[in-house]
Amino acid sequence: MTTVIDGKQVAASVIEAVKSATQALEADAGVRPGLAVVIVGNDPASHAYVSSKSKMAKECGFQSVQHTLPEDTSQDDLAALVAKLNADASIHGILVQLPLPKPLNSEPIIQSILPEKDVDGLHVVNAGKLATGDLEGGLVSCTPAGAMVFVRQTHGEDLSGLNAVVIGRSNLFGKPMAALLLAANATVTTAHSRTKDLPAVCRNADILVAAVGRPEMVKADWVKAGATVIDVGINRVSAPEKGEGKSKLVGDVAFGEVEKVAGVITPVPGGVGPMTIAMLMANTVIAAYRKAGRKPPRF
Repeated sequence: MTTVIDGKQVAASVIEAVKSATQALEADAGVRPGLAVVIVGNDPASHAYVSSKSKMAKECGFQSVQHTLPEDTSQDDLAALVAKLNADASIHGILVQLPLPKPLNSEPIIQSILPEKDVDGLHVVNAGKLATGDLEGGLVSCTPAGAMVFVRQTHGEDLSGLNAVVIGRSNLFGKPMAALLLAANATVTTAHSRTKDLPAVCRNADILVAAVGRPEMVKADWVKAGATVIDVGINRVSAPEKGEGKSKLVGDVAFGEVEKVAGVITPVPGGVGPMTIAMLMANTVIAAYRKAGRKPPRF
């Protein structure tokens, strides 16, 4: 019987652990974690994300600060705000909502955030720490960190002897996911659009992670019987069965058919998605603990 992971349930358990850690830090060190979220412009999807992040931060007991800047904000003004937040001792995590409206350049902004406050895990220092196996010193990008919670729940802390295949090599997900699996002793293959005979590579995987942004690309005959399949794709496709002009969300995995083969699988929606905000909260608590000179909890 295939296990379908309930991402909302796992995320809720992470949030409960974050709340406990927040209360403990406040009681022990008088420190309340602070998260600052910066959003530029009027993109409705970005505003929806930001409001859910700010709401969750308040629910966790954080000091939650939101800076909403107009569409025509200059690069210098945005950089000045980040510098101000870097200098603010009450703020432990800084998140700049991407994508930024044109002509703003996101890369220098992201790299200007202090690595110890980079709760999105996108700074080159944090990427470098992860790449060199220093999981205790940096902050890990939220989506791969969330996917890794699922892997650990299924296979335990030590993945020795297991083959893992990550389809996708993005800096946001594919590379950090491969590094996390490698740090847990899995034998890791990073596959991508140039990989020869991709289905054959995937069939070798005990743990298959799909993050390419191609709707339902991974079919049942790509998957080893009993494999753990983590679907990170979020694709909106037309759904005429729901009515004219209707659409639905699907992953990179053909869930209906792969579910019959896999041992464990994540759905879309309701799988990896809810974990991203939960791990953002976890990273903020970790950053606050480190700043207070305390050993951070592990999530």
